[in-house]
Amino acid sequence: MNKIVFKLSTKDKFEVSDANFNIDLSSKDDYQHTFYNSLRPLYRMSNFFQSEALDLFYISLMIYFADRKVLRSDYADNWTRAFKLYIPVLNIEKWEKNKGLLESMISYLSGDNWRFEFRERELNDIEAKISSNIEKRYVDKKFNPDAFCMLSGGLDSFIGAIDLLTKNKNIAFIGHYGGGKGVKPFQDAVNGLLKTRFNLEDVQFFNFNATPLKGVEDSTRTRSFLFFAHAIILASCSQKEVELFIPENGLISLNIPLTNTRLGSSSTRTTHPYYMALLQKLLIDLGLKIKLKNPYQFQTKGEMMLNCSDIDFIKENYKYTMSCSHPDQGRYQKESKPLHCGTCLPCTIRRASVIKAFSKDMTQYRDIDYKENKAKSELRSFKIGVANFRSQINNKFTIQIAGKIENDLEFFEQMYVNGMNELAAFLDLNNE
Repeated sequence: MNKIVFKLSTKDKFEVSDANFNIDLSSKDDYQHTFYNSLRPLYRMSNFFQSEALDLFYISLMIYFADRKVLRSDYADNWTRAFKLYIPVLNIEKWEKNKGLLESMISYLSGDNWRFEFRERELNDIEAKISSNIEKRYVDKKFNPDAFCMLSGGLDSFIGAIDLLTKNKNIAFIGHYGGGKGVKPFQDAVNGLLKTRFNLEDVQFFNFNATPLKGVEDSTRTRSFLFFAHAIILASCSQKEVELFIPENGLISLNIPLTNTRLGSSSTRTTHPYYMALLQKLLIDLGLKIKLKNPYQFQTKGEMMLNCSDIDFIKENYKYTMSCSHPDQGRYQKESKPLHCGTCLPCTIRRASVIKAFSKDMTQYRDIDYKENKAKSELRSFKIGVANFRSQINNKFTIQIAGKIENDLEFFEQMYVNGMNELAAFLDLNNE
């Protein structure tokens, strides 16, 4: 059991004698997080953060710290770890009531065993300062969005932003980037394209980084929770019912392994319906009036492109988005900029969708023909998965491998069939 004590102020004297880590998030010695680095956009929000959302934000930072700091390879199955986090919160009563739900949700997301112990705290100095300044500053220039939307720099969220903005421009977009070159240049490019096309203001775009220093574990399955929490804390400023859009195609959301070698929690469950339902229940129980919404859960990536509300704009600019699961890998070949590998599953699904929509793909890929040894292995694995799909009679069990689906099973099944056929059509064009 990895025991980690977190603090949010130097005044907090809480101790656990056998703790593996003692971390003060108000210090920059162990954690780089940029949420408070640029205060002007925060001061323009209409209200201070709801206390439960502020707690959730810090909890996400703490969980991500633990996720990065403890190696899965140190455990017998090379995956499942055990954690106990000691966490200060503002609203301890609500967190005690929802502790089991939070533990179940994060355990499902990461594939580990999580336990939390809460203790009560007050606002720290930076929080008190922000609360005071939100009330006093930019009184006549407050930003109160009608909705919030995740904007990752990827193709799906780019389409989601376009579809929203063609109907309503008063949207806030939230991005998150890691420590490498990765998706940041693509996020900047997407932001710039949207600003120009829809005449948007800088205040509508938020982009944050959170990186535990000297992190050793790269699987980071809890990063999506951290990403969502940044949007949730901002959305809580509205103090009204508001939607948070999380655009992602349904095939990726279901997280279905193509072969037995890809079973388990080694793939992300970021927008799986089961996880989203748990997170939505947590928000409701905490009193946060934020509705999570993925408008594309029954669409394939290709269908998202074809149905985009500005088809000419997406056709011209999809190449500026990033879908790859490891865009920085080219640094080993001394590449100067992040690039799609072209062969991982997200890249392959992207390529299939672009071919379906536009017949020709203008994206740059490192290995377009699956020539590298690892790529050859991946291609064989994908083709085995497609062959297995084609031999199946009933897909209702397959689509629930990564998590139970309680509603709309027929719609999910049809989306899965459409998505696999889309993928198969592309793979049939590629020979080993």
